[in-house]
Order: sequence, then structure tokens, then C-alpha cells
Amino acid sequence: MLNWLPARVVALRAKVFEKVNGDNAITFPNEQVGPGRFQELYSHPAANGRSKGAGLSDLFWYWLSPGPEVHQEHLEAGPRYDDVARATRTFLAGSSEALSAAATRCTAKVLDEVITGRVTAVRLRELMMPVWAEYFYELVFGEPCPRHARDLIVAHATDVVTSLKCTGLRHPARRARLTRYLRARLADVRHPLPRTLSETEQVHYLQGTYFNTAVVQMAEAMAHLLLALAQHPEAARRVDDDRYFAHVLDETFRLYPLFGIAHRITTADIELDDRTFFPAGSVLCFNYPAYHATGYDDPDVFDPGRWETTAARNEHHIPFGVAANRPCPAWRLSPIAMRASAREVLRRVTPHSSVTHTRSLPSRGPCLLVRDGPVPRFRLVLMRVRDRWEDVWRSVVQLVLGTAMVLHAHRLRPAGRYFDTHDTQGCPVRH
Repeated sequence: MLNWLPARVVALRAKVFEKVNGDNAITFPNEQVGPGRFQELYSHPAANGRSKGAGLSDLFWYWLSPGPEVHQEHLEAGPRYDDVARATRTFLAGSSEALSAAATRCTAKVLDEVITGRVTAVRLRELMMPVWAEYFYELVFGEPCPRHARDLIVAHATDVVTSLKCTGLRHPARRARLTRYLRARLADVRHPLPRTLSETEQVHYLQGTYFNTAVVQMAEAMAHLLLALAQHPEAARRVDDDRYFAHVLDETFRLYPLFGIAHRITTADIELDDRTFFPAGSVLCFNYPAYHATGYDDPDVFDPGRWETTAARNEHHIPFGVAANRPCPAWRLSPIAMRASAREVLRRVTPHSSVTHTRSLPSRGPCLLVRDGPVPRFRLVLMRVRDRWEDVWRSVVQLVLGTAMVLHAHRLRPAGRYFDTHDTQGCPVRH
């Protein structure tokens, strides 16, 4: 069944992406900076450039449009970033009880719509997209999410993640529908928006932070969590135990980190020792999956029990980044909301899946949700066969579409052209 093809194509795609940035991109951990010094380099004060000066920025800006220049992850350090980060912390704040209750409520609403029989076939990422569209709409607007708004958010977020995984081309017109909706609702936002942003930039900030990254990442995280529980029923039976659930979540984030590679541009020379030197302007690529696979016995095995005798902070485990270099602002909210959502799912159904579970999850997580009784074994067999065949043809699609988008982004140069006319704080520059 050409089982060798997907891995070969993934390796080829990686080479295509590396080439777009030229020869000054360095991926870690490597022989020069191994796992033991990975966080030391990642935390270095000079490893703080976000977008300016890297060809990879053009590619990420292309995928994250509209408004990547005000996306919190891609803003350069300075007053605008501080202003945006302060606003984001305000929107994501709340008591654990309130954050959990909202996740439970939004999950229940979607499950009521989706689960109509004893056995329901779903793609877990698609199941979770509307849950988090509802959730983050409530955080932004302080009211239940209308169905029209949810559909716009899900269409936008799906388009973003589909293009990121190279399983489909991006559709700017589809994304623009959500932009128009948010512009019309700007006065209804429950907290003050960053004052350093123009009205258009405030709209793009909302769209990029809450209805792009937040929805996509939480849907992906929940798809990984539920798929892991579907394939490890012994773990699913123990998720009512808060301590054990924390171990399940740590192991899910370790084995299936949401970030693949985070790139940083050095804003000054970095010298770690007499032999390790990176000049200003170097592009440092931090490989999360490779780092998370080091320092563990049987790193490819899903084993929540490994966390019974150690803490994540003591291991090679940085699912939300490193504290010294702008970690994910949802580091507190995510585990709280995921625990509540997962428990609501498991309260209603038992998940079963026979598919291959990979970090990138281009399959979107095929799964059977069984309300009561045994799982139909023949359906799991058919699911496994279908998944293998999909993996083969999808890998070819990813190579073709991924290459096309890399070349298109390289030609458009969205980040490069922006910094040709603006400084790092978004102010126009005169030449």
C-alpha cells in the first residue's frame, strides 16, 4: 500500500520549506546545540526577533493572513507588542470555574447537534472547531455565539489550518467574510482593544488571535487528546482523577506538540561558548517534536505513567514555549478548558479509533463516538484501511500544494514587503 511514501514526502516537504529561507536557517537541537542547551539558546535575550529578516516569515504571514503584521506571535518587541499582550491577557483571564463552565457548556451544545445515534463517525478536529468558535466568541463578546458567526469563524479557522497543513489552498475571500463581520461588531467587544492599533488592525488582531490561532490550536489539541484517549481506553477510564488527567495532558503535549518549528531571528550576536556563535540576523529554528523526543525512555510510546515520578518542568517539555521568550498566552486557560471539554465528551460517549496518530494530524482525527454498547469492529477495520489509503494520496497532495504555496509566498513576500516600508513598530519609514 505504498506505506513508505508518506514519510518520504514529508521529508521532501521539509527540504522545500528549508530552501525558502536560504542557508542562514539553523534547526535545533543539533550536534552544535544539543537537547541539554536547547532552552538556553531559546531563552537567550538576543533570540528575540520575530519576523523581520527571515524568509520563513513570508510563508507564515502568507498562511496567517489577514493581518499577520499584528498577530501577537509575529510582532517585534516594543510598545505595540506590550499593548497587544496586555489586551490578550485581559481577554483570556477568568476564574477556573468560569473557564471550565464555558468549555463544558460549549462542548455540550455542539455534541447535542452532532451525536444523533448510537454510533457517530466524526473527524475530531472538525468536531472541536465549533466548540472553540463558541468558546472564544463568548470570551470576546461576552454573549452566546450566534450560528451565523460560528459558521464564519469555523470556515475561517478551517481554511487557515488546511493551508498550514498543505491539504488545501488558502481562500482569502472566505477569510474576508469574517473580517467584515468583526469590523461591524468592533464596538461590542467586552474589553478594551490595543490602543496602538488602528481600527483595521484591531479587527485583524481579533481575527488572528482568537478566531484563528486560538480556535485552531485548541481544536488541534483536543483532537490529539481525544484520539489518544480513544486509542488508550485505560487512560480514558481515569480522567476524572485531576492528577492523572494532568499526566495525560502532559504526555499528549509531549508526544504531539502543537508547535512544529518556531523560528526566531537573532537581533544581536549570540555566543554560548568559545565554539558556539551565531551572528546577528541568524534564523534559529526550534524543533519541538525533536526536542520532546529526547531524554525519555521509549519516547514514541504514549505513557502518562512516566509523569508519576517526574514533573514536566524538569524534563524536555515546553508545549507552550519558554517563559523567557514569549510563551503562549493561553498556557493557563488551555489545560483548564481542555479538561472540562474532554470530560463532557467522555460523559456522553466512548471514543474509538484505529487510525495512525501523528503530530501533524492531516487526517483530522477519524473517530467513532459510541453512546452505549460495544464498538462495531468491522467499522474500525474499515477506518484503518481507509486511513492508510488516504495517507498515501494526501501526502502527494500536500507536496504539490505545499510547494505551490511556498513559491507563491516567496513571490509575494508579505513580511519582506511590509518591512520595506515599515519599521518594527509598524510606523511608515521614508527612504
